[in-house]
Amino acid sequence: MNSIFKTFGCLLLLVFTNILTTYAQDKTELPEEAVYKDPKTKVWLNTYGNIRISKRLFWDAQTHFRFEETKNTPFLGQVGQIYNRHAIGYIYSKKVSFRAGGVVRINFNTDESSTDRNVVPEWRIWHQYQFAQPVYTAMIYHRIRIEHRWTQGFAENSEYIFRNRWRYMFRAKIPLTGHKLEPKTFYVSPEAELIMQSGKAVVASPMEDLRLTTTIGYILTPRLTFAAGAMYSQGQDLANGGFYKQNWTLRFHMYYSPDFRKVKNKLPAIHFDD
Repeated sequence: MNSIFKTFGCLLLLVFTNILTTYAQDKTELPEEAVYKDPKTKVWLNTYGNIRISKRLFWDAQTHFRFEETKNTPFLGQVGQIYNRHAIGYIYSKKVSFRAGGVVRINFNTDESSTDRNVVPEWRIWHQYQFAQPVYTAMIYHRIRIEHRWTQGFAENSEYIFRNRWRYMFRAKIPLTGHKLEPKTFYVSPEAELIMQSGKAVVASPMEDLRLTTTIGYILTPRLTFAAGAMYSQGQDLANGGFYKQNWTLRFHMYYSPDFRKVKNKLPAIHFDD
């Protein structure tokens, strides 16, 4: 297990070093000081399904509805994106899992003064490597996710832009009403995720997002969990790395893990939830 962590740690360090070195050489005209845009408010409604297929394989089925504030509809706002993220996952052990698949994200134009198109699709290929560690009564998760994405603007006949995203998330799940993460237990889950990006369109803006989140969850049954929390995020604007966007987001999650196999084929509970 230690060798796996060291390998991925070195890989992540090399990737980030290469990104920062490359874009430090770009000649984008930056402001004299960093400019922070006013924070936006958002609301995310997310479902995460881990559906067992066989002893080692599972289907990761995620659907996200994301709303963001606009001038005429503050706070909750309008629908900004709808995600359909799917993958086939492999359970290497009770504490290690991998998955790979595709994403179709529907982007909605929330600029109420815009005369461009209202809806455009975004395409992604993604792969993920997750590791779990028990620490006393808590579980610690390390998640590496790599995404290859094709995005398009709302203007008519816009060309697709290709970018890579390099994501690392550290997350903890700590029981609040007991000594185990088991049914009928509340838990708190702090997490931090750094999202870097690279590609020809990325000029002096390699840090796409830094997300800091705290979530409170309730494990209803071994197959069903609900959670809600708040997230602060900031990241560099793609057009100019000297400008930083900020968001405050309320997030609501439902995790479900159906297993339709015969009892004799089921493995003990494992830690591969998102």
